[in-house]
Amino acid sequence: MTTFRRIPAALVTATLLATTTFAAPAVAGGQISIAIEPKNEDERNAIRFGLGLYAFAKAIEGDAYIEQNGNGNGAAIGQSGNGSFGVIEQDGDGHTATLNQQGDGQAFGIFQVGEGTDGHVDQQIDGDTGLLFQIGF
Repeated sequence: MTTFRRIPAALVTATLLATTTFAAPAVAGGQISIAIEPKNEDERNAIRFGLGLYAFAKAIEGDAYIEQNGNGNGAAIGQSGNGSFGVIEQDGDGHTATLNQQGDGQAFGIFQVGEGTDGHVDQQIDGDTGLLFQIGF
């Protein structure tokens, strides 16, 4: 013979509330990165051209450019060699980026938006190009 017991509704409600109310909160924060690395000379030239248009539109003079809009951002560009161009643009708060170009004719752009992204690029090969787009949340 099976015996059934009635469980008071208050006990069921309290149990449900305890398991949902005290669950660990979801952790926000992270980043999505999209790196574009050309595979041939035509693709490298397309990136150089695009960065050249960017430099023209922003009236950039020189081989390195950093633009920061927000708080707590950090960026640095180091270059040795000839004819290289590097840009870091940060929109939002708490971004860090470094671009190290050790060679000739290199071109690279790092673009960070949102909050708290972290991007670091080392270029060692002459003529190397690329782009890094990061979205932080």
